[in-house]
Amino acid sequence: MATAPAAPERERDAMRRAIGLAARGLGSTSPNPVVGCVVLDADGRIAGEGWHQRAGGPHAEIHALRAAAERARGGTAVVTLEPCNHTGRTGPCAHALIAAGISRVVYAVADPNLTATGGAATLRAAGIDVEGGLLEEEAARGNEAWLTSVRLGRPFVLWKYGATLDGRIAAADGTSRWITSAEARADVHRLRAEADAVVVGSGTLHADDPHLAIRGAEGGAQDGVVQPLRVVVDTDATTKPGARVLDAAAPTLIAIAEDATAGHLEGCVDVIRLPRAAGGRGLDIGALLAALDRRAVRSVLLEGGPTLAGAFAAIGAVDKVVGYIAPVLLGAGRAALGDFGVTTIGQALRLSLAETTRIGPDLRVTAYPPHRIPCAPVPEES
Repeated sequence: MATAPAAPERERDAMRRAIGLAARGLGSTSPNPVVGCVVLDADGRIAGEGWHQRAGGPHAEIHALRAAAERARGGTAVVTLEPCNHTGRTGPCAHALIAAGISRVVYAVADPNLTATGGAATLRAAGIDVEGGLLEEEAARGNEAWLTSVRLGRPFVLWKYGATLDGRIAAADGTSRWITSAEARADVHRLRAEADAVVVGSGTLHADDPHLAIRGAEGGAQDGVVQPLRVVVDTDATTKPGARVLDAAAPTLIAIAEDATAGHLEGCVDVIRLPRAAGGRGLDIGALLAALDRRAVRSVLLEGGPTLAGAFAAIGAVDKVVGYIAPVLLGAGRAALGDFGVTTIGQALRLSLAETTRIGPDLRVTAYPPHRIPCAPVPEES
């Protein structure tokens, strides 16, 4: 990560504001990133601000420039992501900043998207003072799903689970409703609202008959009523036509094995056939993620049980973990995570703790595997 030179405090404050603005777009901008922008006038006062609100709509810089109007001339644009340099459904933001008479641009994260990068160079060529890297880590964390997807060529995976204090997600008799509180369950809907897809396995489907659509969440996804794609990993096509996940509340994709019999599903729901996992049970998780990437899915909320979570962890495809821990003891029952190849303590996957927060009576723990740093540079191919 590049070290940015010291910036005036007003620009740091503006960047913090821009990062907060960017978060308002979570759940409604995909496959685009979330971006916030604050325009300071020539005297360093806020003249305009904006954020990218939806895919296909104006970018953050355009909203901020429109709000600033003539006060943008001679001012500074503070942006969470390097201004784009290409024409897609909207025009290049670098050119819009030049046309508005901006004299300085400060951005947090360089754009890794090869089709959009180059904005900083275009701005410098036009005589504009450009600085990158301001509050880079903080801004990258807010855009972690998009950055991971662009850099790794697969969706960002957030594994969420709810468990007792002794790590059980269900009692010995299989009952699990409700281990965590209503407040924790409401917070899960916020996570769904920020994801492009919610993934469960057939075991969870048969045990709980989950609906998986968003309800009661606030934010961009609710404003635009953007429901995530509901994905069921159902190797042997055992999903019954009456399952709640098949209703019209949100789109649904059933992933089955290439050799599975699925006449009862095909024609009434979107079905995709994938290879079985090599040397094991279930589907090839890498193939599933590749298929979702082709459908422009940038982020996945993994809500499956321990077997499916273990399959994702086994191939290093868990980028973030959010656990809701209830002050409850069971002593027996299903563990939160299934086998993913660890046989000794020296192989344990040790996570970096990012946050602990009280959610009602429960504790929400957020952690990252050591190999998932959103603002890390893209490794060069050998």
